[in-house]
Amino acid sequence: MTMAPAVSTPADNSTESEGPVNKNDVFEEIKSKFLNEIDKIPLPPWALIAIAVVASLLILTCCFCIIKKCYCKKNKNKKVKKGKDGFNMKDMQGGDKHQDDDDEEGETGLTEEEKEEEEKEVEKLGKLQYSLDYDFQDNKLTVGIMQCADLISMDSGGTSDPYVKVFILPDKKKKFDTKVHKKTLNPVFNESFVFKIAYEELGGKTLVMSVYDYDRFSKHDIIGEVKLPMNTLDLGKPIEEWRDLDSQAEMLWISTFKS
Repeated sequence: MTMAPAVSTPADNSTESEGPVNKNDVFEEIKSKFLNEIDKIPLPPWALIAIAVVASLLILTCCFCIIKKCYCKKNKNKKVKKGKDGFNMKDMQGGDKHQDDDDEEGETGLTEEEKEEEEKEVEKLGKLQYSLDYDFQDNKLTVGIMQCADLISMDSGGTSDPYVKVFILPDKKKKFDTKVHKKTLNPVFNESFVFKIAYEELGGKTLVMSVYDYDRFSKHDIIGEVKLPMNTLDLGKPIEEWRDLDSQAEMLWISTFKS
């Protein structure tokens, strides 16, 4: 019996596989080498602390910028959405109102001060009914104060205590007062007063009928007045009419302007 020769295989120590490479081991090896190199660099402790502080500040700054950017973007989206869908009738009416005011002011051409003055002029103080009768034989002018209507309130209770003062300018030699009517805005007087004056002298005279609010403890407040230049009246027949009361300041301005 013959034996087969044994085949010997040479040992390949150089090419034998050692298994798969571990990545963690590679990373640790690189890290170790990097730290070794860093250790070789001569840095003082304060430099390392400064580097750490700067690195921390950079990281915090980046985080803050990212958060701020996201927050602003979110708010911007909300505003855009509100601008598209958040209109209501009140906003639209408000815009139209401002536009109408501008248009109205442009059409009238009046400033705010002129509008206020115009409103004051339109304000009604009340009206006075009076009568005039001149006697050419006796040279007497009879002035009748009949009644007032729709007077403005001068007292806190919403009423007034009116009476009428009658005189002739410019002399003011003779003045008459009606009786005071308490707590009313529509007093009825039915009183007459006689001025002895020649007809030739009437041309330069002005009849004044001033309505006052009586006050027991202070100066009487004027409500309004009616001024009648005698040269503008036709005394050939009796006169009876209503006149709106004018403010004393307005009458003073008119008199100054005419003079």
